[in-house]
Amino acid sequence: MKLELLMTYHATLKPAQPVGNGPYGNRQIAEVTGGSFEGPRLKGEVLTCGGDWILIDDRGFGHLDVRATFKTHDGAHIYAQYGGVLEFNDKVSQAFANATATEYGDNYFMTQPRFETGDERYAWINNLVTVGQGRIIPNGVEYRLYACHND
Repeated sequence: MKLELLMTYHATLKPAQPVGNGPYGNRQIAEVTGGSFEGPRLKGEVLTCGGDWILIDDRGFGHLDVRATFKTHDGAHIYAQYGGVLEFNDKVSQAFANATATEYGDNYFMTQPRFETGDERYAWINNLVTVGQGRIIPNGVEYRLYACHND
């Protein structure tokens, strides 16, 4: 298997709204307020019609449930949906408390995005398997996403 950089993307988020402790953990909802993405074949903005319905378990791991809409520089819309895991360790707590960033690898923050588009120029993205590594940035998150290919 070969991993090829698909894009780096960042999303700005409103402060998470607490739903509270429920039967599966502590639910919080963070609304996307914007962002951008760029890679070898993709470039554009992250639209405001998305969010993360994160569920934090009692061991300090957040289970992501994200939906986002990307608009490419040439007007195509791409829907993204992904799950993942975010470890809430000391570095993450400090980044949230001080509105600073973490570095890639400071904690376990992995995703597996899936994309959909009806725009023929980007139809190639519909069948990609991708993986991503995330980090916290002030007022949001940033990811490096990679496409999986055969050797």
